[in-house]
Amino acid sequence: MGFWQPDPLEPLAGQADEVELKVVVPRRDGRSLGIDPDRGAARRVYFLDTPGLALYRHGVIVRFRDRAKRRDDAVVKLRPVVPGRVPGWLRDADRFQMEIDALPGHAVCSGALKERLGRDEVSRAVAAGRPLAKLLSGRQRRLLAKYAPAGAGLDDLIVYGPIDVRCTNVRLRGLDRGLTAERWRFPDGSDLLELSTKCAVDEAAAVAKRVTAALRAYGVAPAARQHTKTEMALLT
Repeated sequence: MGFWQPDPLEPLAGQADEVELKVVVPRRDGRSLGIDPDRGAARRVYFLDTPGLALYRHGVIVRFRDRAKRRDDAVVKLRPVVPGRVPGWLRDADRFQMEIDALPGHAVCSGALKERLGRDEVSRAVAAGRPLAKLLSGRQRRLLAKYAPAGAGLDDLIVYGPIDVRCTNVRLRGLDRGLTAERWRFPDGSDLLELSTKCAVDEAAAVAKRVTAALRAYGVAPAARQHTKTEMALLT
């Protein structure tokens, strides 16, 4: 499977229908792909967690995206998640999606409940000093109540961010699908460039090989450390 080794993916193959293949690459390699780190669709991303990151350490992620000229969104994600243990009300909920997140050497099944918000709703709440937690839907609050650890109620959560994000679609010679390039620039000045594509789980091996071959043709290789965007956002 090229950059993505099959061992961590195979045990999860029956848990979700879709996989997102992700790879963090050095920023200099982005230039060889024609990616301008300061261009592309702008986003501002915020996370909610306790001061001690109790949610993150418990496998719960709360994220808001200010999408600039498009509808914002709020996501509550469980990672990892065991599909057979997800309650029926959540499994059958609109906008609840389970997929496998696969980085080189690591794969995990996640489940995310996303809700669309109004345009500029996140930035207006931040500017007015209103708690972002109030933008969560009733179902998202119910999810948090079930999976959050004790002592991590909505009133205990603080904001992490904003993180400035640029998103670009990338087309490579010899590759029959586009890649999404996301450059995340963190408050401490560090940044991360991630390339990703989604496909059906039964196509993952073939897609991974083709993506790997295309990136290698451009001289692109994975970064030495494959951090997730959330890990970088909360632990830097």
